[in-house]
Amino acid sequence: MNVATLKSPSTPKQNAYTQLTIQHEEEYGLTWYYMHPRPRPCCTLTLISEMQHWFGELTHSSKHDGVRYIALASDVPGVFNLGGDLELFTQLIRNRDKEGLAHYAIACIDTLMLNHTGLGRDITTISLVQGDALGGGLEYAVSSDVLIAERSAKMGMPEILFNLFPGMGAYSLLSRKIGPRQAERMILDGRIYSAEELYEMGVVDVLAEDGQGETAVYEYVRKEEHSRNGFRSFRAARKCTNPVTYEELVNVGNIWVDAALRLREKDLRMMERLVKRQSAKVK
Repeated sequence: MNVATLKSPSTPKQNAYTQLTIQHEEEYGLTWYYMHPRPRPCCTLTLISEMQHWFGELTHSSKHDGVRYIALASDVPGVFNLGGDLELFTQLIRNRDKEGLAHYAIACIDTLMLNHTGLGRDITTISLVQGDALGGGLEYAVSSDVLIAERSAKMGMPEILFNLFPGMGAYSLLSRKIGPRQAERMILDGRIYSAEELYEMGVVDVLAEDGQGETAVYEYVRKEEHSRNGFRSFRAARKCTNPVTYEELVNVGNIWVDAALRLREKDLRMMERLVKRQSAKVK
């Protein structure tokens, strides 16, 4: 199995989303989906579930046939997404709940793979980073066809600080985009990078001035529309030369689960301190 598959959407209904807001713009063939996860701006299971449900709706409903671009952004000021649900992780690890950790990892991988493959349709996926994108938040942004970031955005993989690594696609995606050595450095140094640094490295595709992120998305859409066949065909060719497979992501995810279960109490306390910092960002 090379890609995650979508089932026909059941519940929740679109108007019942609690951590996701959808905005269609038929003029551009563009649909925005804005994150506002609670209680912290991280990858909650509720947010992941709602994104998967919306992907299913987008794929199975003919009313969305005109959608050619989807753009992910955040409704949380100063934050794109802070990554994995560390509070949940500490609970699952202390309870030795391997099944729960694996469920979370697979849910993230399924969502990321669908984004990376354009939902199996002729859809260009875009992430607009305004504010902080850390860990899993950055993993998901990199899985998009186009990563647009405002100049003041900060991004990085801090998992090494609590003795873990980003296990839902970071190395697979970054090594294809910027090379294995650079990807390894990003993951193991735990640094937080500026958007400009990541633009120079090739992680960020479009660097926008602060407050101009949405404009940059529209400008990109207009540019691709002008030569859409060329853009889409080249992107498909690039992906098939060194593909990220679903099996690869799952295998790495399993390594992440086992590594999480080996964390020590001092590592879990560090995670708990980071949870407090995450919470402080939305007060």
